[in-house]
Amino acid sequence: MAQKDTLLHLFAGGCSGTVGAIVTCPLEVLKTRLQSSGLTLRPVFQVQLGTLSGTGVIRPGTVTPGLLQVLRSILEKEGPRSLFRGLGPNLVGVAPSRAIYFAAYSKSKEMFNGLFVPNSGVVHMSSAGIAAFVTNSLMNPVWMVKTRMQLEKKARGEKKMNALQCARYVYKTEGIRGFYRGLTASYAGISETMICFLIYETLKKHLASSQFTPNSEKEKGASDFLSLMMAAAFSKGCASCIAYPHEVIRTRLREEGSKYKYFFQTGRLIAVEEGYAAFYRGLVPQLIKQIPNTAIVLSTYELIVHLLGDSK
Repeated sequence: MAQKDTLLHLFAGGCSGTVGAIVTCPLEVLKTRLQSSGLTLRPVFQVQLGTLSGTGVIRPGTVTPGLLQVLRSILEKEGPRSLFRGLGPNLVGVAPSRAIYFAAYSKSKEMFNGLFVPNSGVVHMSSAGIAAFVTNSLMNPVWMVKTRMQLEKKARGEKKMNALQCARYVYKTEGIRGFYRGLTASYAGISETMICFLIYETLKKHLASSQFTPNSEKEKGASDFLSLMMAAAFSKGCASCIAYPHEVIRTRLREEGSKYKYFFQTGRLIAVEEGYAAFYRGLVPQLIKQIPNTAIVLSTYELIVHLLGDSK
């Protein structure tokens, strides 16, 4: 029975992750481009008043291009297909990564329920942390290839590397260690997963208690899954805003031939050279992508577990 439950969580996690990845791929590309150090900043000139003679001083500066400007640039220079760069490794990786994550989360939750107060915040956070650690450790090479493909800028009509060619190039130029660039930032990002699942499980518990009727067993309907989608969206939105800087650091660490070597060194360089606002570049497409994606993934997961769990 326990093995069947694990397989169910593997299957549900894989299906839900695949659906979410396909729908939100263009937003993933836009987010990665905005996070990159290779983003072309627009020069601006600011007039600063306040000199002794009362004259203005013109100071050069830069402004980060907005989401729509980056989108327009990709469509004009590279074509619409570039919005789906990295979808191959994403699809190869997202199903097993979600499957591993939800299976590890389910098993960890089962174990921690026996050690702590069942279904408490400590249980949810610990389970999410372990599941994220296992998933990040196993899947980092796939995400590394995906990020490199999304950062590759080729003019419309120029031949672009596919996933296999990109993987071979990384191995040839950087060796096995190259596939694990950004892993430390992914470990730092475990905090985001823990916050997300803590909020989600708390909201889910409240939703379940408010819908429970003692005299009758109520079948889950469309409104219940819509409530779960809203809970998932809210949870991911809060978690993303709190823990977002690790995403920017991770993208910089995965850039080819970059000056970024280690987690804290990268964070320090970004802060000194670009200011603290740079840690939130790409947050808008990240929220636009992650909120519906997480809502789709978690509600699809809950639906599959509900349907197949009831048929056992």
